[in-house]
Amino acid sequence: QVQLVESGGGLVQAGGSLRLSCAASGRTFSRYAIGWFRQAPGKEREFVAAITWSAGITYYADSVKGRFTISKDNAKNTVSLQMNSLKPEDTAVYYCADSGRGNVFYSANYNYWGQGTQVTVSS
Repeated sequence: QVQLVESGGGLVQAGGSLRLSCAASGRTFSRYAIGWFRQAPGKEREFVAAITWSAGITYYADSVKGRFTISKDNAKNTVSLQMNSLKPEDTAVYYCADSGRGNVFYSANYNYWGQGTQVTVSS
């Protein structure tokens, strides 16, 4: 079993920065990647970024490339999402998730999810 807990959300002005953290506990031997998704009111959940647990390969949605950076600390079992140059359209609940298999872009490939953390960007 895997438990994921997100932290670091909050209210920030456009152009500002936030750093989200995802603390994972439980078994890691079958983990392929940790991903971040977000869901805005009235919209579907969408992929933001992911990092493979072993090789550290990173993936980003086009909408966040160059502004967000995902990183991991295997020893601490944590994944961070540094978000810079935030825009009002980045406002959403952000979730981290644990994937046991490939194609990190699809939420169906993730087995465990955190409870989410709210990010609000004011204009």
